[in-house]
Amino acid sequence: MMPAHPELQDKASQVIPIAAFSDNYIWAIVRDGQAVVVDPGQAQPVLEFLAANRLGLRAILLTHHHGDHVGGVLELLDHATVPVYGPARESLPHCDVRLSEGDRVEIPEVGLSLTTLDVPGHTAGHIAYAGNAGGGPLLFCGDTLFAAGCGRLFEGTPEQMTASLAKLAALPEDTEVFCAHEYTLANLRWAMAVESANSALRQWQQQASQLRACNRPTLPSTIDRERQTNPFLRTSQPAVIQAAEAWAGHSLAGPVAVFAALRDWKNNFK
Repeated sequence: MMPAHPELQDKASQVIPIAAFSDNYIWAIVRDGQAVVVDPGQAQPVLEFLAANRLGLRAILLTHHHGDHVGGVLELLDHATVPVYGPARESLPHCDVRLSEGDRVEIPEVGLSLTTLDVPGHTAGHIAYAGNAGGGPLLFCGDTLFAAGCGRLFEGTPEQMTASLAKLAALPEDTEVFCAHEYTLANLRWAMAVESANSALRQWQQQASQLRACNRPTLPSTIDRERQTNPFLRTSQPAVIQAAEAWAGHSLAGPVAVFAALRDWKNNFK
């Protein structure tokens, strides 16, 4: 039986990670006995979390169609009749409210006020949710942006992903970034290969290693941290360009070409 989460004694909205599969996080936004979950790839961890904390499910938010993000939706709907929000341009197991760029999501029961962002690249219709839960700015970005990384291009193009990442990088620097996977240490190891002289990156790698040694999440990150440490958001930095060109074996003209080389490097990094 999952124990009750200690942070939920607070009356304010809380964003809590529910671990799923080997490295997924299902994010739960919780307040006043209600919960909204983001990308429930599995139902059982969510049901156990809700039961342990005596919470009712209020809504489900989806960022894209991959099974490890939507696989638990139908089982959750067997337990609670709630609205499911998701990307307008993707095939989903269930979706009541189809969203695209600029659409609003307001769920006052948990203090959630979000704006939809179209962020194609990982998938063709991937969306993210930016806004707040009664506090500072936050972002639920699925598999578009990771700590020190980004999602693989399964359906989109380098041009699309470069634009999507630029859109996220333009959010307020204190925006908390709730990614869907605990990939941080592996991403940081690659990022250090790209930009070994980056002191902020080295410091973050040490901090993240300490967190994982205690079995604690490295997330959320922040937009400011990602601007300082994520090679995919640093495609205009001379050191990153130089490293990408060394990997590619030729000069690279512009951020899209630099991104494409970095993505190929990360795909092949051991």
